[in-house]
Amino acid sequence: MARKSFPQNALSFLNKHLRSPENPTSTQWKIKNAHASQLKYEKYTSLVHRAEELSNQTLIFHSEASLLKSSSLFPYFMLVAFEAGGLLRALIFFLLYPPVCLFGEELGLKIQIFLCFFGIKKESFRLGTAVLPRLFLQDVGDEGFEVIKICGRKVGVSDMPRIMVEGFLKDYLGVDAVLGKELKVVCGYYVGLVEDIKADGNVLDEILGEKRTDSVAIGFCSDKKLLDQHLFAHCKEVCLVSEAEKRNWHILPREKYPKPLIFHDGRLALRPTQLATLAMFMWIPLGIFLVLIRVPVGITLPHWMSNPILAFSGTRTTVARSKSSIASTNNEKRPNGIFYVCNHRTLLDPLYVQSVLDKPLSTVTYSISKFTELIAPIRTIHLTRDREKDGMAMKKLLSYGDVVVCTEGTTCREPYLLRFSPLFAELAYDIVPVAIDVQVSMFYGTTASGCKCLDYAFHFLNPYPTYCIKFLEKLPDSHTCKFGEVSKFEVANHVQQEIAKALGFQRTSLTRKDKYMILAGNEGIIQDSKRP
Repeated sequence: MARKSFPQNALSFLNKHLRSPENPTSTQWKIKNAHASQLKYEKYTSLVHRAEELSNQTLIFHSEASLLKSSSLFPYFMLVAFEAGGLLRALIFFLLYPPVCLFGEELGLKIQIFLCFFGIKKESFRLGTAVLPRLFLQDVGDEGFEVIKICGRKVGVSDMPRIMVEGFLKDYLGVDAVLGKELKVVCGYYVGLVEDIKADGNVLDEILGEKRTDSVAIGFCSDKKLLDQHLFAHCKEVCLVSEAEKRNWHILPREKYPKPLIFHDGRLALRPTQLATLAMFMWIPLGIFLVLIRVPVGITLPHWMSNPILAFSGTRTTVARSKSSIASTNNEKRPNGIFYVCNHRTLLDPLYVQSVLDKPLSTVTYSISKFTELIAPIRTIHLTRDREKDGMAMKKLLSYGDVVVCTEGTTCREPYLLRFSPLFAELAYDIVPVAIDVQVSMFYGTTASGCKCLDYAFHFLNPYPTYCIKFLEKLPDSHTCKFGEVSKFEVANHVQQEIAKALGFQRTSLTRKDKYMILAGNEGIIQDSKRP
């Protein structure tokens, strides 16, 4: 028998599914079947060469089937279970996942939703905008993205709950509307059940509203995942991609992201596939044991003792220095200490700088927990955001000795630098830029919405937490406010530029307020009465 052509295979597949029990009446099936027989089926690659023609067209695509390279939804639900429900819920979900898969795709998906969302407070659920986009972007296929971006209007369809995918699709891909499962809410909490929402033939009109034109839409899905039939009825042609083709896709490179991924939250640094999650649960008992060694050793012992012990336990520190960066100044006109100005990766930045220099330092911070302040082996003062008061406090610290300051005001995990506050430039005679980078494999030691007092623990819970510290050349007198004819803003921008060049990071004008408004919905200020 001759092998069927691609359009014949596609039509057979569509007709087979249109006969499913979901279409109870024969009349309805006949209508859909007639429409399917008139459709035009093409390979997805044919759309790439029709960019100008499709710029005003509407694309309806299945996000998991036509955009993501992997077909497994386990990592996304595991992330929700861990970040929103905690370690115990994540462990339960991991153990139950294999038997859940035996119930079939549709029922198994509903069980996964129940396990991950039952009892989660709706108001505090921000994973869809603050955590999950990073995981989705790591799995976007470059080839699928090229198809989606050429159409003017885009409607994303997902098998996952809408609150999981909407933030990613709208904020990072510019999708006009997202269709996904709606979850039932009782007394402000998700109960883990899916709402039964009836779709009708005008669903596309309702979604796009005035943006809808008379032109019909184009469908984009997998040969194993059909679009909803009511949406499918709006398509004049459907482009299919096979699982074999998706396996040959390339992951979308960072430089092609439609919107840069600068801020994201959550504790998990790894992609929680089944094997990675198994390794994580096997590591955690040993990791907790190491935390109970690393944290007390780093806090209580002198540097000449703690550094070898920490290195033996798996922590890694690489240091690069220039001669001028650590040279002492004996000029009588410079009675104050040195300002070590660094970018901010974790709360441990000042401690690592102090450890590497092997001398006592002071530091300033906008807000840390009382517990963190209590155990920190470094003199710390809180900034009030009052320019005069903060300036006087920092000047007082400089009179005691050298000061390390993270002028971004908050941490940033990605290779970007936030705006540097120019306050340090007004006070210091000697300024040494310090470039810092941190590499972790399992957990992030920072959080915007979680418990900040556990930042130390999560950082040291990693098998091999790595700190890279580069002491750059001390700023020449001509580049300081005290001796050169430059403004404080020019000094701050110059320091930011030097650190960005040393690390290969990109500079931004974003601030602490921008980060917390995006990730936590607040300005990131911890009131004294509320600090844990």
